[in-house]
Formats: sequence, C-alpha cells, structure tokens
Amino acid sequence: MKKSIKAILIIVLVVLADQVLKTWIKNNMYIGQEFNIIGNWFIIHFTENNGMAFGMEFAGEYGKLFLTLFRIAAVAGIGYGIHYVIKQRYPIGLVIAASLIFAGALGNIIDSVLYGVIYSYAPLFHGRVVDMFYFPIFQGHLPEAFPIWGGQEFVFFRPVFNVADAAISTGVAMILVFQKRYFRVMEKPPIEEDDTQSEVVEA
Repeated sequence: MKKSIKAILIIVLVVLADQVLKTWIKNNMYIGQEFNIIGNWFIIHFTENNGMAFGMEFAGEYGKLFLTLFRIAAVAGIGYGIHYVIKQRYPIGLVIAASLIFAGALGNIIDSVLYGVIYSYAPLFHGRVVDMFYFPIFQGHLPEAFPIWGGQEFVFFRPVFNVADAAISTGVAMILVFQKRYFRVMEKPPIEEDDTQSEVVEA
C-alpha cells in the first residue's frame, strides 16, 4: 500500500472515530456525567473545554479565536509536511506519526469551528472541545513536606482527553522516540565513473 493511501486512511479513521464518539457523548450525556468502564481507573467523563488539549484554558474569547485560527494554520502546515515527507521518501513511521498529529488537530478543529453553531451555544470558531477519557489510576495526598503542593490531593492521570488528543500525543511521542531513525541523513550513493572518461584516462 502506498504511503499516501496509508496517511489518508489513518486520518479518516482517527477523525471518524473521534467525531462519532464525541457526537454520541454530546447527545447522550450531560456535562459532568460519568460511568465506569474498568473499575475506578478508566472512566468516561463528559466535559468540555475552551482551550488546548487535556482541558487547558487559553486567554478568554479572543484567546479562543486565536487558538482556533492557529490550529487551522497548523493543520495546513502539517498537511504540507505529510506531502513533503512522502515525496522525499522518509520512513513510513514518520508518515504515520505526522498523519496522527494531523488527524488529531483536525478532529479538535471541527469542535472549535462548528460545534458552537451545530449545538446552538456559540458563534462560528467559538465551539468547545468535547473530552471524555479519564484515567484516575492513582489518588492520594502529597506529603506535607512536598514543596508548594504539600498536603494537597494528588490524582494521576488528572486531565480528561479525547481520541484527537490521544492521536496527537501518540504522533509526537513516536517522533521523539524514533527521531534518529526518522531523520537520519541518507548516505548518497557513490558516483559511478563514466566508462568513456575512464578509457580516455587509461589511454
């Protein structure tokens, strides 16, 4: 299968899975509702955020608009990057990583651009991103002697995220872990000596 087809397939599947799950959550749960999947450490928890991945916020309404426009520009840049790495015959792993990042960014852009209009709560470009995966694997209190946060409740992993966030994180992690393999300088093949020139030199 060609690299370009693999890239398109990854993007379509990730965006489809992301949007299908978000649409189901949005239409069947209310904000703050949750149910356990595996014990108390894998929970579907419906929340929305106005900012960046994993529920982080970003500077109010103008910040929200800037972030949405920045995401669109970033997706355009990543899309060109995918075209470039395919054309330059980079390893398939880099194509997959870039496709995951592209798909994740595109999935969250759909929320930011359209969800406010679709669900009638905000104008275009001001929608909220739907999150649902919550993994509070460990909960407890930090020791009193711990700097700054001593005695406070500690939850790992606290952020709630979605399929798009997971795709972005996976793609970035792949690039960080395998960067030497993905970006190694390919040795140029030795220049073959022209037979005619060789005969002239020998004569």
